[in-house]
Amino acid sequence: MDGVVIGTWLRGRGVCRSSVLLVLTIFLASALSAAHAQGDYPNRPIHIVVGFAAGGGNDIFARLIGQRLSDLIGQPVVIENRAGAGGRLAAEYVSHQPADGYTLLIGASGAMSIAAAIYPDLPYRPSETFIPLAMIARFPLFMVIAADHPAKNVKDVVAWAKAHPDKANYATTSPAFTIATELLKLKSGMPGVAIPYRSSTDMILSVVSGQTMTAIADGPPAVPMVKAGKVKAVAVTGAERSAELPEVPSMAEAGYPDVDIHLFSGVFAPAATPAAIVAKLETGLRDAIRDPGIAAKLRAMAVEPGGGSPEDFKRMIEADIVKYQDVVRAANLHFEQ
Repeated sequence: MDGVVIGTWLRGRGVCRSSVLLVLTIFLASALSAAHAQGDYPNRPIHIVVGFAAGGGNDIFARLIGQRLSDLIGQPVVIENRAGAGGRLAAEYVSHQPADGYTLLIGASGAMSIAAAIYPDLPYRPSETFIPLAMIARFPLFMVIAADHPAKNVKDVVAWAKAHPDKANYATTSPAFTIATELLKLKSGMPGVAIPYRSSTDMILSVVSGQTMTAIADGPPAVPMVKAGKVKAVAVTGAERSAELPEVPSMAEAGYPDVDIHLFSGVFAPAATPAAIVAKLETGLRDAIRDPGIAAKLRAMAVEPGGGSPEDFKRMIEADIVKYQDVVRAANLHFEQ
């Protein structure tokens, strides 16, 4: 409603001229203040909230992108870790923050598309409650076992688990990793109890120490541990091998083509964020992700840098929700919220 419409509406209801002028003055002052705030954005630090503990893949992504974004926009970018519920607590927190561009979310597949697929009462919707600003990366997962484990490949792991059901367990830190492992269990008949951890790094370390038999994890914490000889990678989810670990077969090559899981990590803003601020954030994030140094670091962690259009990112999220709903139904999986 603009000032002319407001003035006409008030006069039509018998409001005196002086009161109409006062209302219009307040309206115009508020509109100018909001426009100035948007035009002056950003003029203070931006907080990026990560739903996992420090050291995990999404935390690493946030710190990489946050530093470059800070350089580009001329304001500090503060990384805030709010771990819990597979990233959903952070998403709920950000959804209730002012939509002013100063509180953003690192949203991973687990808290966004997978959560939307498995929790019918989820208090937010990835592409409705939030504006998908930019996909940072899309990546497959790696199945790892302890370096001294007797298994040499996925089928060996399955056979070992069937022979030692009392020791068959797996580490997980979010529904994303749980779904990937449960899908393998469904397709192979492998037993295994889920053991939850706070971050991807923690779950990899549980495999190193022998507390868990295996983990299907993201590349940032897994690849360095594989290269250091701390764990063995027996497969990468999907049909193709990873450029960072080309000697590791794909799940398709290992005999399990249906275990095709690729996750994403991206940046989101509350849905009511003004368009002018959204445009500035989209530009800054795209430039940060496409920075050659940042892209090289992302690829070194076995992820493919994003940086495509927000519209493409939104469509991918919505397609993923449908895909994971199909997996959950086919595997008859149930998750406690």
